[in-house]
Amino acid sequence: MKKKSLAIALMSLLPLAAAHAQTSVQIYGIADASIGIEDTDAPGEDSRTVISSGTQSTSRIGFRGTEDLGNGLKALFNIEAGYAIDTGAQDTAGLFQRRAVIGLQGAFGTITVGREYGPIAAVAQSADPLGHGFYGSTLTGFGTNRLTRRLSNSVNYKSNDLSGITVLAAYSAGERQTDNPSGNLLGAAVEYKNGPLYLGAGYQQTERLATGDDKEFAFGAGYTFGAFDVRAAYMEADLTGPNNEFKYITLGGVYTAGPNKFYLSGHQQKLENGAKGNGFSVAYSYTLSKRTNLYSSYGRVRNNGLAAFGLSSAGGSFAPPATALGADPSVFNVGVRHSF
Repeated sequence: MKKKSLAIALMSLLPLAAAHAQTSVQIYGIADASIGIEDTDAPGEDSRTVISSGTQSTSRIGFRGTEDLGNGLKALFNIEAGYAIDTGAQDTAGLFQRRAVIGLQGAFGTITVGREYGPIAAVAQSADPLGHGFYGSTLTGFGTNRLTRRLSNSVNYKSNDLSGITVLAAYSAGERQTDNPSGNLLGAAVEYKNGPLYLGAGYQQTERLATGDDKEFAFGAGYTFGAFDVRAAYMEADLTGPNNEFKYITLGGVYTAGPNKFYLSGHQQKLENGAKGNGFSVAYSYTLSKRTNLYSSYGRVRNNGLAAFGLSSAGGSFAPPATALGADPSVFNVGVRHSF
């Protein structure tokens, strides 16, 4: 009798156990802090020592989960908040401004709704010689506010891998009260990944003014051979209005030797009026464990007499005042990064 009662009790728990097995929720994040010296090279300004958050990777905390709905269909969500580890403050753009989506995943691919990365952001990250970290990465192009990295009020689609090809598409509602201009954005990208080779291209268009639309492009390529990983990217923003065409190009790579990683990258920023800044970055990372590494980096931009370009890291931007044309900003830092 006791054995029979025990069997009945165990069987009654099976549906509950199965329900728990079908749902997964994960808390994750990154803590990244560095000590650095910034020099704007602007007249009358001295260099300064700073404690910064997110030089290699933006400090963040996130929650993501999936639920198995059966027949190959899953529900998913992801909310992610950025924070400044040097002050403890939340991201000024909003609590979950990094990512806030809910969606479905199945044989058709993945559909998400909410605040999501734009199609060209995927290309820019995959083709970044600095791995979307340190000063001078492709984030420098987005840091100018000329290229759109994240899309609020958006519906997004990502296909499953089709023989190495992935297709991304997005629609972001501007939610204006009038139809013209609407502020709506349409975007698409195609990525090809096959072994050591990466190729990507993306396009986004925003109805910004009644007289025209903003257009954004991103192209990227990469190849890995042995311990070397070479990457290149080109991004362009052709914004409505005069003298608003912005171009960004970068080329560089990473050499890995055991726990050591050596980064080298060069980039150029240009405006339609002839303003130009040529920059370079070097960085070093030493892996202490699967989750923790130490790093050091140096970045510099040489601007011509029409330019005041700066540098962006994962956690923020650094630039001379807009009036300090021809100033050559530089930054050096050492830091530690831990993921959880």
